[in-house]
Amino acid sequence: MAISELKLPQGVSAHEFKSPVLLAEGLALAVARQLSDAIAAQGAATLVVSGGRSPVAFFQHLAKQALDWSKVVVSLADERWVPIEHADSNAGLLKRYLLQGPAAKAQFLSLYSATANLEQAAEQADRLLAELPPIDVLVLGMGDDGHTASLFPNSPNLAEALKAEGTRRCWPMLAPTVPRQRLTMSRALLASAKHTVLSISGQSKLTTLNAALAGDDVAAMPIRAFLQPTLEIYWCP
Repeated sequence: MAISELKLPQGVSAHEFKSPVLLAEGLALAVARQLSDAIAAQGAATLVVSGGRSPVAFFQHLAKQALDWSKVVVSLADERWVPIEHADSNAGLLKRYLLQGPAAKAQFLSLYSATANLEQAAEQADRLLAELPPIDVLVLGMGDDGHTASLFPNSPNLAEALKAEGTRRCWPMLAPTVPRQRLTMSRALLASAKHTVLSISGQSKLTTLNAALAGDDVAAMPIRAFLQPTLEIYWCP
């Protein structure tokens, strides 16, 4: 199966690359251009990215782009509730691979806080995200179960987090894999992004995307909330 074979909603565009390296390079160039345009138009830009292992090459290429990084705010669509020094920390991942060299001048808004429990951490992140400028570029990933960010099927709080008109910006979530405790931006906040990219690789993700396109139950496959016009999909085998 190729991404060109999928029946994408009107307005959704797809970009196919021959390898993960080429996808990372292409995505970094596109995101850098969008951030540069935002800086030129409004004097600043906001980038929200997803964590996990998949975006590492993208982060490395993006860090090398010629941008006025001092005018860029970076945050995470979701975070594992672990200290930044922990191997599973998304913030730690960004510090190692994106916020390096000139890109270290970017302002980073972390979702993590060392509070007594996950609910308190989510409440604190929610208050912090009130200071997040409008999102110019959002880069999402997707799991084989159809989750995106940390909007996991069957997680407590999922229904509230998926409310299109919700006012809360961050929710505590439970993942089916370790580390289970997660923090995620809400659907409403994520959907406010001016440009949204879904970056996926491999046939299994394409199969998942095909299944998501075939139905409309957002709670069963939360990625469905973002399969809207203006979405750009980046894929490689």
